[in-house]
Amino acid sequence: TGSILNHKHLNAIIAACSEGCDPRKNKNRYNAIAAAKADEISPNYIQRAIQLAEQGATAIEFPVYDAGYESEAYVTVSGQNSNNSVRLSNDFLRAVEAGGDWDLTARTTGETVKTVSAKDLWDDICYSAWSCADPGTQYGTTINDWHTCPAGGRINASNPCSEYMFLDDTACNLASINLAKFYDSASVDFDIEGYKHAIRLWTIVLEISVLMAQFPSKEVAQLSFDYRTLGLGYANIGALLMQIGIPYDSPKGVAIAGAMTAILTGESYATSAEMAEQLGAFPRYEDNKDDMLRVIRNHRRAAYNVEPDEYEGIDIKPAGIDAAECPAPLLTAAQEAWDHAHELGVLHGYRNAQVTVLAPTGTIGLLMDCDTTGIEPDFALVKFKKLAGGGYFKIVNQSVPAALKKLKYSDEQVEDIVNYAVGRKTLADAPFINHATLRDKGFDDEAIQKLEGALENAFEINCAFNKFTLGEAFLTEKLGVSEEAMNDWTFDLLSHLGFSKEHIQIANEHVCGTMTVEGAPHIRDEHLPVFDCASKCGTKGVRYISAGGHIRMMAAAQPFLSGAISKTINLPSDASQKDISDCYMLSWKLGLKANALYRDGSKLSQPLNASSCDAAAAILEASLGEEVGPAVVELQETEHQQISATAQKLVYRYIAKRRPMPPRRRGYTQKAK
Repeated sequence: TGSILNHKHLNAIIAACSEGCDPRKNKNRYNAIAAAKADEISPNYIQRAIQLAEQGATAIEFPVYDAGYESEAYVTVSGQNSNNSVRLSNDFLRAVEAGGDWDLTARTTGETVKTVSAKDLWDDICYSAWSCADPGTQYGTTINDWHTCPAGGRINASNPCSEYMFLDDTACNLASINLAKFYDSASVDFDIEGYKHAIRLWTIVLEISVLMAQFPSKEVAQLSFDYRTLGLGYANIGALLMQIGIPYDSPKGVAIAGAMTAILTGESYATSAEMAEQLGAFPRYEDNKDDMLRVIRNHRRAAYNVEPDEYEGIDIKPAGIDAAECPAPLLTAAQEAWDHAHELGVLHGYRNAQVTVLAPTGTIGLLMDCDTTGIEPDFALVKFKKLAGGGYFKIVNQSVPAALKKLKYSDEQVEDIVNYAVGRKTLADAPFINHATLRDKGFDDEAIQKLEGALENAFEINCAFNKFTLGEAFLTEKLGVSEEAMNDWTFDLLSHLGFSKEHIQIANEHVCGTMTVEGAPHIRDEHLPVFDCASKCGTKGVRYISAGGHIRMMAAAQPFLSGAISKTINLPSDASQKDISDCYMLSWKLGLKANALYRDGSKLSQPLNASSCDAAAAILEASLGEEVGPAVVELQETEHQQISATAQKLVYRYIAKRRPMPPRRRGYTQKAK
């Protein structure tokens, strides 16, 4: 903002010099200086601009920056490219609840440096998370209560995404299992034995990877051999639950996730114990034997959902598997896995100090053909993935048809619902804008075929009706579009052809879909929760999974993980600081090891979304319309068009602006062997 103001005011001062350089004799120059001072432009800069004007300068090039995440200025702000977290103890959080004081202590000596209000410090944390999405929270007491190797030291930190939590200077390799691959929608059966076999196989693979790995330092290499930590996890549980026809945010969905995670870690530790029988336990096992077996017993107790007082050395009691909600085969497999893991561990120890985490599995999830990543629900039923190097493609959740069939909808009903959500991707038989009406406007078969090809990945039909799809010659010669209009970024070909906004919208929903199942034909209200996503779907969708729903799902999985969970909980733009506080407190009380929140709009580089936020729309409108006072005045159609045109021109200018590469750039070299 400062760079923009300097550029604006200093050039205004220079421009006013045409009437003379003496500010006392040149009213425009005087006013330009006064305006610059009002915006606190440095007097030295003002004087420099005047001196340059006196030497004949007609403009000054003051570097201008923006708040975009790819801008030169953005990368200079400390921490913007980091995942920042704050480590919290149970004592601190209880002091917050009690309204007590908190001692800030010296890191090296432990002496009290300052005493502050715990609640005030907590409010600072929550305000920061509300305003810029940092810091995330890590619950240090819970992390160390589940520490298998405390003889090696305290767990001080995690990897950037907060799923791997272990001793300093250790590392682990990750692998994820696609849960949906074990579900047969035809037989409506989950292959538990196949899942267990995959866990066993990949535990062995990851153990081999410890032996084969290259490490960045001698210390990391040594401790990795000493503790042999692994990072097995899963992905696509959101899609699996949808295919089974169970809402993500439901007691049954939570119980299934708990059982799936319990099987994952129980079977992995059992396999680790079998390897220990053949190869020996990890070198530091004997030093940590009692603590590790205590942690294993606590995992096992969570599988049986015992009473809170039965846990050993755990301050915050975990959420066990609800036997009343969990399908019997999954519950039995989970409990047997931990019986086996404990029994073999007592006999042989374990080859690995840790075995499981739940990683984000973002782009990897796409390569694994996953609809959802990690422990996440789907972000939206229809998404557009931006590709490195340019372009995008349309991603449709393939679990929707399977879920509808599981919920007993007929094939015809499924087709109608899916078409409502994702569109028919063709203008054939579309209302108002179709092959027949386009031919009446001058389109030939070749042009219509080009449009059909462009609709496969279109956001909306307007994206296909342009010179890039149809060619400049066709627009000018066949449709009578002027070159000036054709090159105007705001030009709307469909409106030019005489189609009304209402007709364009109706045709758009037919071709490109509504991106939601809400309001679809045949869909029953009681089934809508099955298709709930992390965000509202499309412009018509109003449903989404609450922050509490995400946290309860994480709490179901956490008691059965060696490490933690990498997951961001999305909050709407209007979430309050209290909502942030409530989420972080609930995470602590349900036994999570870490949590990260993202409130829509809390990062400065994120554009305003006028479609979902009335305040954002008002901000855009304020610079264009007249002052209206407290009354709510409906904008006229021409004003709406002006707003739309201005917004599109801003986008065009940003895209079209030439940005030279900086003279000095940071980079890294990566070797793969």
